[in-house]
Amino acid sequence: MKELHRQIESHMRALKLKGMIDEYRELSERAAESKLRYEEYLALLLEAEAKRKRDSSIKAKMAKSKLPYIKTLEEFDFTFQPGLNDKEVIRLSSLEFINQKGNVIFLGPPGVGKTHLSVGLAIKACMARLRVLFMTAQGLIEDLMVSKRQGNLLGRLLFYSRLHLLIIDELGYMPITREQANLLFQLISMRYEKGSIILTSNYNFDEWGRVFEDNVVASAIIDRLVHHAKIFYINGESYRLKNKLKNLN
Repeated sequence: MKELHRQIESHMRALKLKGMIDEYRELSERAAESKLRYEEYLALLLEAEAKRKRDSSIKAKMAKSKLPYIKTLEEFDFTFQPGLNDKEVIRLSSLEFINQKGNVIFLGPPGVGKTHLSVGLAIKACMARLRVLFMTAQGLIEDLMVSKRQGNLLGRLLFYSRLHLLIIDELGYMPITREQANLLFQLISMRYEKGSIILTSNYNFDEWGRVFEDNVVASAIIDRLVHHAKIFYINGESYRLKNKLKNLN
């Protein structure tokens, strides 16, 4: 019997059936006890392998997404932001906006949960085994600037264009020069109607003149972003301030 198990596991390793290796002995005993048909036992083995591959894929997607932390949509306290349409936000978890190559934009002051909502939706996309990447706006712009200096801008733009979902967080945290704005415009244009963007900013669109050195490019970026976008204005209290005051008390 040991030799038989050795042969079985050797074949499974050759076929990279790691889920079956972990489960087949226990499932074999269960099948014998329950007098399952061969087809039923095979179905259990295939289910174990499919689950392992699915879990492994999700784990890899999560790692590559570079999320700053793990906070799910279900953990978001909508009661603290009564002005936010919770049903509209929760509806986004179907990921239909990604299927439609649409965007999601969260605007509002610091601490109201914009990044939390973005991360929650990103986790949903990772669970669906989509290609996701989280970047701060400043980090993204710096990456594009470096790629341009190194003569690899097109390759980097193509990398970003292949993502199902790109999260651009904290646009407006730092001023954006004309050169930087043009690079950002190239990226957003390349993704236009081809891939989804979730963007967060502390500034409403009519305030982007404070952020961008070039208002013409800023207007062009806004035009591309909002054409197929769900826009949420969050004007409630700051979670971080609430928690800080709570700790002080």
